[in-house]
Amino acid sequence: MPDRFERPGILQFIAYVLLAAFVIWSFQGAGWSFSALVSGGPAMADFLSRTWPPSMDRLPQLSSALVETFQMALVGTIIGIIVSLPLAILAAKGLTKQSFVSRIFYSGSRLLIALFRTVPDLVWALVFVITVGLGPFAGTLAIAVDTIGFCGRFFAESMEDVEKGPSEALTAAGASKVDTIFCAVIPAAMPSFVTTSLFALEKATRSSVVLGLVGAGGIGIELKVAMDFFDYQLAMTIILMIFVLVLLVERIGSIARNRILEGNTQ
Repeated sequence: MPDRFERPGILQFIAYVLLAAFVIWSFQGAGWSFSALVSGGPAMADFLSRTWPPSMDRLPQLSSALVETFQMALVGTIIGIIVSLPLAILAAKGLTKQSFVSRIFYSGSRLLIALFRTVPDLVWALVFVITVGLGPFAGTLAIAVDTIGFCGRFFAESMEDVEKGPSEALTAAGASKVDTIFCAVIPAAMPSFVTTSLFALEKATRSSVVLGLVGAGGIGIELKVAMDFFDYQLAMTIILMIFVLVLLVERIGSIARNRILEGNTQ
């Protein structure tokens, strides 16, 4: 073998073989089929031909539903960011006093953030639809919980990665832990907070469309009804509107992140 590649040992070689076998088995379990993909081409072409031209008959109602979708994403993201900050402070290593109670709060907050992050937002939407009923409020709550899991993790990691010098200087000067967190740690991690929050908003905008499929408000329910009634022209209109919304939010987020990065380098 070339010198730049380390020759694997027998156990490492067996592990590679098992990994390759597992990947091949996963393709089989997933039902991957090139023949089905090729044979499905005419059906896809027929579907696209039936979606064109897009229908403009219900454009005002769809625009209202699209605005509702973004409102769900925005409000859910804001609530999630606000709640995730104190959880992130408790979940960040070394920010709180090393005591038995602090370790309990640390473990509990990490576990809560992991729970919110690992359970899909669609499941949270189903839970909140059962809890508060159909409509955008259930979707907003689902997005808020999902945002807590997303932002809580990255906020905590950002605070753990900040330069320790200012914090140690304040501690040496007699500042309390709370003063150190809010005067040194959070300001240093703020650019990362803003970037993560913008990513969370982009993620929530895409998620809010899917949540409508289970009755959690927004334009997703309109798309589901259009597909159920085989109104593919209306469905194409909705898909294009969703595409424009997501593209606009991502573009604005990208501009905002670039400005933040430029401000930090100056």
